[in-house]
Amino acid sequence: MSVSSNTQLKRSVRVPFWAQILIGLALGVLLGWIARSQDLSWLVTTLEKVGGTFVGLLKLAVAPLVFFAILVSITNLRKVNNAARLASRTLLWFMVTSLIAVAIGLAIGLLTNPGAGTGLDPADGSLPEKTGSWIDFLTGIVPTDVITPFTELNVLQIVFMAAVAGIAALQLGERAQPILTLSESVLELLQKALWWVIRLAPLGTVGLIGNAIATYGWNLIGKYATFTVDIYVGCLIVLFGVYPALLATVAKVGPVQFFKGAWPAIQLAFVSRSSVGTMPLTQKVTERLGVPKEYASFAVPFGATTKMDGCAAIYPAIAAIFVAQIFDVPLGVGDYLLIAFVSVVGSAATAGLTGATVMLTLTLSTLGLPMEGVGLLLAIDPILDMIRTATNVAGQALVPVVVSAREGLLDRDKYNAVHASPVDETPEPQDTHPVPAAA
Repeated sequence: MSVSSNTQLKRSVRVPFWAQILIGLALGVLLGWIARSQDLSWLVTTLEKVGGTFVGLLKLAVAPLVFFAILVSITNLRKVNNAARLASRTLLWFMVTSLIAVAIGLAIGLLTNPGAGTGLDPADGSLPEKTGSWIDFLTGIVPTDVITPFTELNVLQIVFMAAVAGIAALQLGERAQPILTLSESVLELLQKALWWVIRLAPLGTVGLIGNAIATYGWNLIGKYATFTVDIYVGCLIVLFGVYPALLATVAKVGPVQFFKGAWPAIQLAFVSRSSVGTMPLTQKVTERLGVPKEYASFAVPFGATTKMDGCAAIYPAIAAIFVAQIFDVPLGVGDYLLIAFVSVVGSAATAGLTGATVMLTLTLSTLGLPMEGVGLLLAIDPILDMIRTATNVAGQALVPVVVSAREGLLDRDKYNAVHASPVDETPEPQDTHPVPAAA
């Protein structure tokens, strides 16, 4: 058999990345159930270590990745016609989709009363370690030094420094080109390293899902059944109702093709619970959906740190109603409008990291609800964060597609031809012939 035939055979029997993730999910559920039912502490520890190591590897590159991605994305706008228009349209659609998501969250919360009949009371709550307020949010954007944001992984401050550096580079013009070249090279290096970590996602899935089942089981979910279902239903309505409707009516493209192209990033987000950790894959699938690379390299990093329909819209809306019902605090129309305002303006507080505690505390403090309510939700948070992050990442890929289509920039042939997962693609062979020297 020839070498080329062997290569074709290997490609034909390779398990697609999405299938690897599903296998990891099923295996994780099985191992988690076995560990919990048989009280196998060694298996619980193993699952915890495997999942924790995977998330740790993702987080390892978060700080430098965010800095260089934002810096490069801002400077890349100079290569795009009507850059200011594209940036404003992107921000506008971020806000529009957030408003739709928070409205859905509020409607579900009001219809289902998630805090009723749970058996929980205010004494079950506890103050969170970290809280958020508008003063903290506004003053916390500006760092006191350039080192601490990286050591403490304060993504919001890293975004601020990167934005300042990117704008300064644009002002300097050609004199900043050496720095930009270095930044682009470092970003490519980080994305390459993170790509290797992404290939480990099926293994990480086994650990993360298995540990969640072994640690929490189904008893905990019982107390939060309505609340958990509300979050999942809200996110699924946005994912498979709102987003397809926007694609069909606003972008005028096929929704099925979008999910076919974006599904690998959505899957990884569900497992990793990190928008920033998923960012390289999100950008890759966005480009494969026909969005110009120069625009995608701006919109996706921008979205990964500010576009949070799951964590910053659906979740805080339903959670606020839940906490208000547990603490018997009535909410009025003005309070619901405040929730919508916080969701749109304060979403950057989530900053693409695992969890949405800061966003929730920001919402509760704005409404004057007890911060102890956060403690009621911390135990169930990892289970909720999976679907929230998947919704976040889907939105981060959707908006560039919608804006590109509206502005006539979307490569529709490329969009309609998208098929395989980018993780499964074999890199093009490198040209080993030397390039002739210029005369």
